[in-house]
Amino acid sequence: MKTFELSRSNGVGSPDVAGFFDPRTFSIQYVVSDPATGKCAIIDPVHDFDEKSGATATHHAEELLAYVEEKGLEVEWVLDTHPHADHFSAAQYLKEKTGAPTAIGEKVVEVQKLWKKIYHWPDLQADGSQWDRLFADGDTFRIGELEARVMFSPGHTLASITYVIGDAAFIHDTIFQPDFGTARADFPGGDAHQLWRSIQAILALPDETRLFTGHDYMPGGREPEWESSVAEQRSRNPHLAGIVEGDFVALRDERDSELPMPKLILHSLQVNTRGGRLPEPEANGKRYLKIPLDALEGAAWE
Repeated sequence: MKTFELSRSNGVGSPDVAGFFDPRTFSIQYVVSDPATGKCAIIDPVHDFDEKSGATATHHAEELLAYVEEKGLEVEWVLDTHPHADHFSAAQYLKEKTGAPTAIGEKVVEVQKLWKKIYHWPDLQADGSQWDRLFADGDTFRIGELEARVMFSPGHTLASITYVIGDAAFIHDTIFQPDFGTARADFPGGDAHQLWRSIQAILALPDETRLFTGHDYMPGGREPEWESSVAEQRSRNPHLAGIVEGDFVALRDERDSELPMPKLILHSLQVNTRGGRLPEPEANGKRYLKIPLDALEGAAWE
């Protein structure tokens, strides 16, 4: 199974994009680098977790660090596109290893407030202080000489953002590969109408913009893929081509009503709403997750 691919720069102002696929969670992690300076950012890194044993590991994070070292890169940012519901974020671990600041969208505070109630977590600081920077819509920053811009992309979650870095856009779970469709919008705080508007903003980027998705579920048993273009999504994605907003919302509502909750949503949100920090060890030196019962709808009994 293909688990790595490098999408090379198209010239000045265009990044190299290395994608790393995690078969356990179907997630793609990215190292986005400036060929001119060797500066890079890591986007949506995975902290390994085995829900059956409760074991945690940093195999995927170490793979990213090994690539950075091999290519002689310097990490300037550790970025998340949103608080993930299907894997732990390795942002905090990579910050400790590299010294690079962490960042996420500013609406993460709304996600924190929502999950603070679900977890009955009165001590959680719901102010985003777990990250070094909170990005607002339209904010800009640099990776070496590359220009990067933040687009607020809600709908899948309250806090989702897209990073547009040169001719590459990191669209998280908003749009999947053209043969699969779009993200669900039924998580707490999700909204199909907002998702549609976010997608339209992404599809308004230049046709040749490289789009990098956050997950791939390999429909039909094909090899994992994670790169497409605006033009491909507009013409081939069955949820978007020739579709208007009302049809999209009806389609999403119907599909989402049949989907079970992700198996790690209750595990991962209590890590990812804290910037990728695992729970603090208790008196016996062990860490414990808190799983609320009957907190979410969507149980699959059959």
